[in-house]
Amino acid sequence: MMMLDLSIPALRAQYLDGRLTPRALVEALHAQMLAEDAALDRHVWIRRLTLDEMRAHAAALDGRDPNTLPLYGIPFAIKDNIDLAGIPTTAACPEFAYTPEVSATVVQRLIAAGAIPVGKTNLDQFATGLVGVRSPYGACRNSINPDYISGGSSAGSAVSVARGLASFSLGTDTAGSGRVPAMLNNLVGLKPTCGRLPATGVVPACRTLDVVSVFALTAGDAATVLAAAQGADPLDAYSRTLPPHGHNFGTASVFRFGVPREADLEFHGNPEGPAQFAQAVAQLVALGGTPVEVDLRPFRAVATLLYEGPWVAERYQAIRAFIEAQPEALHPVTRAITEKGIRISAPDTFAALYRLKELQQQTLPVWQHIDCLVTPTASTAYSIAAVEADPIRLNSNLGHYTNFVNLLDLAAVAVPTGFMTAQMATMPWGVTLVAPAGQDLPLLSLAARLHARTVPTVGATAHAPHRLPAAMPDTAAFPSGLVRVAVCGAHLSGLPLNWQLTQRDARLVQSTHSAPCYQLFALPGGPPYRPGMLRVAEGGAAIELEVWELPAQNFGSFVAGIPAPLGIGSVELTDGSQVQGFVCEAYATSLAKDISHLGGWRAYLRSIASNTARA
Repeated sequence: MMMLDLSIPALRAQYLDGRLTPRALVEALHAQMLAEDAALDRHVWIRRLTLDEMRAHAAALDGRDPNTLPLYGIPFAIKDNIDLAGIPTTAACPEFAYTPEVSATVVQRLIAAGAIPVGKTNLDQFATGLVGVRSPYGACRNSINPDYISGGSSAGSAVSVARGLASFSLGTDTAGSGRVPAMLNNLVGLKPTCGRLPATGVVPACRTLDVVSVFALTAGDAATVLAAAQGADPLDAYSRTLPPHGHNFGTASVFRFGVPREADLEFHGNPEGPAQFAQAVAQLVALGGTPVEVDLRPFRAVATLLYEGPWVAERYQAIRAFIEAQPEALHPVTRAITEKGIRISAPDTFAALYRLKELQQQTLPVWQHIDCLVTPTASTAYSIAAVEADPIRLNSNLGHYTNFVNLLDLAAVAVPTGFMTAQMATMPWGVTLVAPAGQDLPLLSLAARLHARTVPTVGATAHAPHRLPAAMPDTAAFPSGLVRVAVCGAHLSGLPLNWQLTQRDARLVQSTHSAPCYQLFALPGGPPYRPGMLRVAEGGAAIELEVWELPAQNFGSFVAGIPAPLGIGSVELTDGSQVQGFVCEAYATSLAKDISHLGGWRAYLRSIASNTARA
């Protein structure tokens, strides 16, 4: 059976032109799920919704306009440590199971946006592991190579999307559980900023670090899901509404990205790793990025705290009543890891917190020199047999590049960038883009551009919805907090007043022209010598401009320093869009020289210099 193209734009197009209905979609998905089970049980589901249950969710959309719901009829899977009303939550432990009366906040928001839940997915028990095999419901098999692990703990969530059974899925990520399975199944894995998606209705692993994550076919799809579900929840003390992200380095033609020093790169015996990582770095350079070497040692020191420090005790605390009452109910590896938390003392906890604060200070300067950090998502891939033979060490290897992210309050996006073939029997490879809290949209924007240049298809499907421009994230739900201003004179790059922009953290966005409806005048007075741009009904010209972007809180002081007869108003660009920009009061042009025919202030300055030289 041909896998459906479940990317969000593809489904929306069919809903909008009437070729598809939500009812028809769930019928097709149900048939595809049955075919998957018949072909090979990959142990994706703990509780798949029945056809009648999916039909009921589809029926709730009857009479609704697809244009009014961003996720109208979009099917999604839910990791089984996240509540869906009326469906048991097990956290992959049958004895722990309970049936919630209400859904988790993120699930409620997604359903309200039109999404259709299709099932609860398998996971490493109590979200403890990066492998996907620590479950009484069976080891979750990789979507591409079933002899290999799916990655975990959000195992079934990743495989369900990769196998074309859901458009996106929810996972959780404490130490990499939303990123490692993304790489191993050729998906985009969004690990949002901590608290951006509320954790109300999520069984905790480490309450202070847990993040609801998103698996998607494309970065654009992940952004659409994030937009529908984000925002603080009064029931979750760790949730938060984040300030604007500022400059979107992900769309910039020039950006700086950190790469680990060669001495810090570790591939755990994978001979294909170095070449795969080098290829991804080369693709980022081709996009306009400048690599900057980063000392990864303080980041790795943070990573060791996660499983050698008090956060293991936090895992114990999360299920304390249950593990003390029924320790035998836990998977042996999960129990062995979790029970280590009993031995961690209060002094040990404070010592680790002090050490974390020291390491946070050591890593902060890195972000002054780079927009994002790129690392391998995981160093290698393992077969199920290998992990079952050596469960602790190999699991630890998989977290080598992921464990520090939440402890440092960073955002991250895992991106597919290639396939390993020689040693790994065709297994996906990918990198993770990491940036400070709140930089989710810039990361997704860069991820979309990188993804489009690398792998030919998404997941285990034959589809390629990650090609641009369709896969670029919609920015509407993610305010930048920036103001764009067009400059035409002394504020241009390299000219005398440009410092008034750069000292306010402004960045050049584009060099362009105005619409052909302006006159440019050389105003009397100076230095500095200044032009005045005046909109006219006829006889205008296209004037050379630069568009700069600066934080809104700095815009007021910039405007306050502009002397008459100049001011700030709306300026139309050559593409028809409008930005704030320099305009001139009409009275001042009566004594000014019309230089419109030269097309810009730089050309005028060159003409003056040329005349002076001839004289």
